[in-house]
Amino acid sequence: MAGHGLVMGFAAILLPQLRLPNSLIPIDDVSGSWIASILGFALVAGNFIVPSVMANYGRKSANLVSIVPMIVGWFCILTAPNITALLIARFLQGVSMGMSASLGPVLIGEYTSPKNRGAFLTIISLSIATGVLFVHTLGSFFTWQVTALVIAFIVFADLLIVIYSPESPSWLADQGRYDECRKVFRWLRGDGEEDELEKMIEASKIFRETKSVTEESGSFSKRLKRNLAYVNITIKKKEFYKPIFIMIHIYTLGQWAGANLLSSYTIDIFTNVIGTGANISVMIITLGIQRIISNTIAVFVIRKVKRRTMLFVTVSINLFAFLATAAYTYFKSQNMLPYDHPFIGIALIHIHMFSIATGTVPLPFIIAGELFPLEYRSLAGGLSVLFLSSNLFITVKTVPYLFKNVGIHGAYLLYAGVVTYCLVMALWLLPETKDRTLQEIENEFRGQPISSEELKSTQSLTSFKHLNTDRRCSGPVI
Repeated sequence: MAGHGLVMGFAAILLPQLRLPNSLIPIDDVSGSWIASILGFALVAGNFIVPSVMANYGRKSANLVSIVPMIVGWFCILTAPNITALLIARFLQGVSMGMSASLGPVLIGEYTSPKNRGAFLTIISLSIATGVLFVHTLGSFFTWQVTALVIAFIVFADLLIVIYSPESPSWLADQGRYDECRKVFRWLRGDGEEDELEKMIEASKIFRETKSVTEESGSFSKRLKRNLAYVNITIKKKEFYKPIFIMIHIYTLGQWAGANLLSSYTIDIFTNVIGTGANISVMIITLGIQRIISNTIAVFVIRKVKRRTMLFVTVSINLFAFLATAAYTYFKSQNMLPYDHPFIGIALIHIHMFSIATGTVPLPFIIAGELFPLEYRSLAGGLSVLFLSSNLFITVKTVPYLFKNVGIHGAYLLYAGVVTYCLVMALWLLPETKDRTLQEIENEFRGQPISSEELKSTQSLTSFKHLNTDRRCSGPVI
């Protein structure tokens, strides 16, 4: 996940160097915005690729596949002779990010115990922050080519980590490999959570038995009709569509809250808010350090504070930072401030980063790792992350246009409006997930625990007609 930070932060040191008069690859505002934002466009491709790989070949295989375009992308940047080559390289990196954005929270949610899951999921944002700080610091002293070379070798460390990591116990259970599932589950969590392990295996056996019944021989038309009926039932299930709808708003909130803005256009933000008098390089590095400290604090706080409470508090701070910065920059541009000092702008940017590092970056990953039921985790995760991808592209691509036409104050008011809407929807729909097992959360969305008798009776081939009437059941994997 640190690779996300390396890729996002790289734009902040690449674009200013490409704008220099002696640049090997000259750019303008349009081409620069494409280099920064094409990641969001490419994430969509990764979102489509990863669900089927996760479901059919396992989380570990999907993780390995996701690293390949990342490595190729960095070496393409190293050898890039023009803007087209840079765009291709960034597109490949975006595909990798799209795959791991869906995969990361799911895998961590399946690896970890409910009491530690929030802290581990928060480390995703800490890893991203570390990547951003590293690339910003490296880029402050070296050229973008040297920076890309160093990062390319770091990505090989990711490959080694994945090679020596175990497969997800949830996926092993879903495949009927119960002995391996028990072995990996106990290796990851010890022997103190046998109840959750056995419940997971029992649920998997029910779904596998149901699936084997529905896959018995029959004509193509009957199988097609059956699958269409399953799809019709699936999209109407609360445990399928409710988590997706919630995560659409959570991911949208996370992207419009400004994390990618501060990572990709760091120099532009400081210049617009503070001016050109301050030492921008030092400001960028200190901002990255503050982000890591805030992320570290969040790792411990998330174990004590409820998800909904933390979401409300951190997003409220985020909205304050947006509105205060908008007011400050507007009155400053109109020479209407009774008193001004660079420290005011620096403080506002750091408050903004604090809200991002403690809430709007880690919480979407945490909540995504807890909401989706096992049966639809790959599909639902991939569908909801599409909104992360599209909003990433929109927010990063439109920054130069908004700053030029409505100013940073107008852009920040727009961001605050979107974030406010998403916060209201999230607080209305999101259940509390802290310290609850994934099965308990799934049961809450469903409205009742699933039983073996209910599932078997509604999924029997001899009772196919009930597929269209009994929607309380949880259908087979599609």
